[in-house]
Amino acid sequence: MITATVSRGVRLGYGVGSFCTATFASVPGLLLLYYMTNFLAVPAWLAGVVVAAPKVWDLVINPLVGRWSDRTVSRLGPRRPWMLAGACSLPPLFVLVFIGPPLTGVPAALYVAALFLLAATAYALFEVPYKAMPAEMTGDYHERTSLLQWRMVFIGAATVISGVVAPAIVNSQGEGGTLSSYRLMAVTVGAIMLASMLASFLGTARAPMTGAPDPETGTLRTQFAALRGNSAFMWLLALSCTQMLAVGVMLAAAPYFAAYALGDPKATSTLFAALVGPILLTMPLWVRISKRLDKRGAMVLAGVLFGAGTAAATATPLFGGLYAHLMIFIVGIGFAGVQLLQFSMLADVIAFDAEASGRRRAGVFTGLWTAIESAVSSFGALIFGAVLSLGGFVSSEPSRPVAQPDSAVTAVIIGQTAVPAVIIFLAVVMTLRYRLTAAGKNA
Repeated sequence: MITATVSRGVRLGYGVGSFCTATFASVPGLLLLYYMTNFLAVPAWLAGVVVAAPKVWDLVINPLVGRWSDRTVSRLGPRRPWMLAGACSLPPLFVLVFIGPPLTGVPAALYVAALFLLAATAYALFEVPYKAMPAEMTGDYHERTSLLQWRMVFIGAATVISGVVAPAIVNSQGEGGTLSSYRLMAVTVGAIMLASMLASFLGTARAPMTGAPDPETGTLRTQFAALRGNSAFMWLLALSCTQMLAVGVMLAAAPYFAAYALGDPKATSTLFAALVGPILLTMPLWVRISKRLDKRGAMVLAGVLFGAGTAAATATPLFGGLYAHLMIFIVGIGFAGVQLLQFSMLADVIAFDAEASGRRRAGVFTGLWTAIESAVSSFGALIFGAVLSLGGFVSSEPSRPVAQPDSAVTAVIIGQTAVPAVIIFLAVVMTLRYRLTAAGKNA
């Protein structure tokens, strides 16, 4: 196979698109649940359903977008027309999630759910083709990791925006934020997503693409049947979903953990700085580790670090805020490796499937992957909402703040630490069943 060398300009152009994917994946998971329970008086369990339910739609739309992009023949390439469509539609819909009529309770929940569903659809138009591209840019096993290293740097920068800048904007008009500060945040983040999506569309114009269109791709049912027969893909999908479920729980819990366990809502920003700092610092290290231990061994190490830091954070009430930040920094080191290796291993699976089948099915692989992973990740908010309800958390409006019972604070700590730790260690065990190696063989 002739290896396509990806130029630095294309790597940058591709990587900058992660400002969109990382931001849209993080901001709703971080702020939407809190926004609904504390500003729209939506009960915690219902707010969890609202965050999770639109993601179920991804199970339908993402595979369809993937199939459409596989079959697209265009002077712009098979993926980029869909990326442009997403760039034009996602930013305004995201803004409208946080800017709506003066509703509270169930009517507010219905409005947010409807707009979030539309935003998820627009996001699929960009995300699925975008994530399918690396497998078609190069045929080299290790160059795919190097290519995605650039993407991870942008993910780290985007996570700073999501976890540090977005909460800072929300809290700029008082601790806990106001309705107007949430709206300012939405407009700012929407503008950033628009710029990054258009920059990625333009920057990938000269991206090398391996493989040829395969218009006769069959039905979705037959394609899914082929994917189910790919054991490496199925195990990678399962362990990735488990990892993202843990991340989803932690994202939903973060503002509550800052407000009720650390006593400072603004600590959401510093906690995220501790989480994303390692993403910017450790990418070259994880690339070297993946070459030395192969990607499966590196993934096991990353998962252990992630789980150990999360479990240790359970002791935050004993050791205080500085200790919590140090433990989240350890989590960030593991999270950086998990994120890089997930996408590198997915690109490997897609590339080896194309080599074996002679068909271009990157869109179908990526569509199914993103749909299931997104749906599972969104259940993190549902799980944390259930933990809050079991702990007796009391929803409120800004004009009528309430004191939470001790049981609710305990539920926040458990939801931020113990629950995701158990989930991530399960993913470590699952990683051992992944068999695709540098030689391209399933043991």
